[in-house]
Amino acid sequence: MNLLEPFLRNAEQHGDRSAIVAGNGERTSFADLIGASSALASTWRRAGIGRGDRVLIAMPLGPSLYAGLAALWRIGAVAVLPEPALGLAGLRHAARATAPKAYLSSGWFRALRYLVPELWPIRLMLTPDDARVSGEPLEALTPEHPALISFTSGSTGRPKAIQRSHGFLAAQSAVLADLLAPKREDETDLVAFPVFVVANLGLGVTSVLPSWNLRRQDRAEASLIAEQISTQGVTRALLPPSICETLARADAPLRLDAVFTGGGPVFPDLLERLSAKIPEAGIVAVYGSTEAEPIAHLHHRDIGPNDWSAMKSGAGLLAGCPVDAVQLAILDDEIVVTGDHVNKGYLDPADDASTKLKRAGQVWHRTGDSGHLDAKGRLWLCGRLDGRAGQLLPFGIEAASRFWPGVRRSALVEIGGRAQLAVEGDQDKMPVWTRAAAQIGDVRVVGMDEIPLDRRHRSKVDYVALRAKLQGLAK
Repeated sequence: MNLLEPFLRNAEQHGDRSAIVAGNGERTSFADLIGASSALASTWRRAGIGRGDRVLIAMPLGPSLYAGLAALWRIGAVAVLPEPALGLAGLRHAARATAPKAYLSSGWFRALRYLVPELWPIRLMLTPDDARVSGEPLEALTPEHPALISFTSGSTGRPKAIQRSHGFLAAQSAVLADLLAPKREDETDLVAFPVFVVANLGLGVTSVLPSWNLRRQDRAEASLIAEQISTQGVTRALLPPSICETLARADAPLRLDAVFTGGGPVFPDLLERLSAKIPEAGIVAVYGSTEAEPIAHLHHRDIGPNDWSAMKSGAGLLAGCPVDAVQLAILDDEIVVTGDHVNKGYLDPADDASTKLKRAGQVWHRTGDSGHLDAKGRLWLCGRLDGRAGQLLPFGIEAASRFWPGVRRSALVEIGGRAQLAVEGDQDKMPVWTRAAAQIGDVRVVGMDEIPLDRRHRSKVDYVALRAKLQGLAK
């Protein structure tokens, strides 16, 4: 099988209607994307790229990137995608970890070939402008044939390389297809997650790429996002919580049929504010990880009064029912999963020890997240296992405290054997916060101007950086 097969079928069916739209508005139809990928594949094959060859990619997010991916998959090559949030360090790490045969780049990224020592051994340089001849047939591949190597964010240690096969990506796209199945013929998605663009290629859904800087999601301007939604006729948005926070504060009116958000914890106060901002939209919180996406999802409309009360009083975050394609278990308070779209091992087997386990003859992924299943079979998230502060788990107190007056964000850590709750918001409310925390337990409240966030989506607390910051304040 080849991952491109459903994409090619869609291109033949409605290739001129569906498209990938760049952040600047440049529109590339599926038919044109297929033509470009065919020409690139022929040129690159003649240059010496073939089955199993690894190609390191450094390009802006845009239609040319996906044409390049399609070209590589067409001939059975393996795309290597560095973690964008890590910048130059991520590129260097990807080169060291994968020893690629070629370097695919465009624009100023091409100059890095001469500036980065890790790229010097790579002799074959490719660009999306290489297309000269077309007609390259689709390479017949087994489901196990590698298609893509990407990396974890590195937020909990060294970024790990994950190799995904054509079968793995097809299985993942199938699960996402259940979630993202288009409800209308002109469905148009604003997509901030590259893997969802791949799923949309198979669904025949137009993907509009972000106009904001993906490396600083928290600095995106609500007015510009609202303008992009209106100008491009966007019907659904697939966004990290940081961008949803921005949209919830937007002055401009928004019209969307649906919002899917994930890539970080989706707190109940955000769901409330987003629902109030776009009342006609179906809002879905998606839980997953780089190794297993998605694991569970929750429709805002399915949250009952008792669920709201529980989240506001410290029960954690309701994540919804696990998707049908995943097997989920709770082992010693930790969420573990397996399934066809769950990563079974990293490129470097040495990375497997901390997150993989054998159970009932299968390889399971340890998420590192604490949680439990309720009587209805729904998953509740309590935060990172290593984020405990005594008997307190992060998401319980963090979710509850975000409903306190003047709180924008909060984060729980343990320092010196005592739970400390960092609170970002209106510092004049500190007496109120302190009284509320005292009802929970021995929790010290510390006001902060800004709580450190992860580099990928700016939606998760960087607990390592936060702990260091709090320790610095205590000196």
